[in-house]
Amino acid sequence: MNEPQQKWTETIEADHSLLDIQLKEVWRYKDLIYMFVKRDFISSFKQTILGPIWFFINPILTTIVYLVVFGAIAKLPTDGAPPILFYLAGVTLWNYFSASLLATSSTFLGNSAIFGKVYFPRLVTPISIVISNLMRFSVQFLLFILAWAYYLSQGKVQPNIWILATPVLIILMAFFALGVGMIFSALTTKYKDLSMLLGFGISLYMYATPVIYPVSSLPAGFKKLAYYNPLTGIFECFKYAWLGVGDFSPLMLGISTVLILILLLVGILIFNKVEKTFMDTV
Repeated sequence: MNEPQQKWTETIEADHSLLDIQLKEVWRYKDLIYMFVKRDFISSFKQTILGPIWFFINPILTTIVYLVVFGAIAKLPTDGAPPILFYLAGVTLWNYFSASLLATSSTFLGNSAIFGKVYFPRLVTPISIVISNLMRFSVQFLLFILAWAYYLSQGKVQPNIWILATPVLIILMAFFALGVGMIFSALTTKYKDLSMLLGFGISLYMYATPVIYPVSSLPAGFKKLAYYNPLTGIFECFKYAWLGVGDFSPLMLGISTVLILILLLVGILIFNKVEKTFMDTV
């Protein structure tokens, strides 16, 4: 007696092309992204006493340290902006980028146990990390808004129309962290030393980014180099938009956008290639 032929509703293959990013499949797993984001957010405060208040404590303490070290001792300029607001703006943006980059860079190593047992588009994991960090950024951004509203009422900041570009700046920063994070995540499956160097490299990268100083304070030679840092256009545009200070031009943001989109594409392609074989090397 012949058994009825089984009909599969879904076939999982590993031989898709490098350029087949499968974004439609990622969208089908949007509920899983939501679950990962919820898990990350809840686990951040598990067994903590102050819970979400830590989102406020971190930027406040960091801003105070920057005020003392870079403002009072090193006397770095702030282009005439209130120092507290200047450093808080930089800290808020930088915290989001560095946290997203560090977390996405360990996608393969940190989730190898899950990846080896259950199938789902691997891109779901780094995307959920960037979104969960976006929620933390929103809380810290609220703190910045409160401080900004105070100085605005005092007439000490002059915001402009570029404020409307803020969502674009945040998306660009998320794309940058996602692209570079996926590149490092792919490389660390083979060269684990890179995961140890990344934390140190991010600390150094902060000093190459206008977090604690304005680009206008740099010598002419370094200023030209700073324009090719993808974060320079984002940070300068943000401070120019909200504080009315900085050496910002649309060209600077255009350079950042092009570089970030290239890095994001490279990151997705490398991630897409490594996800087929990483279980053999992890």
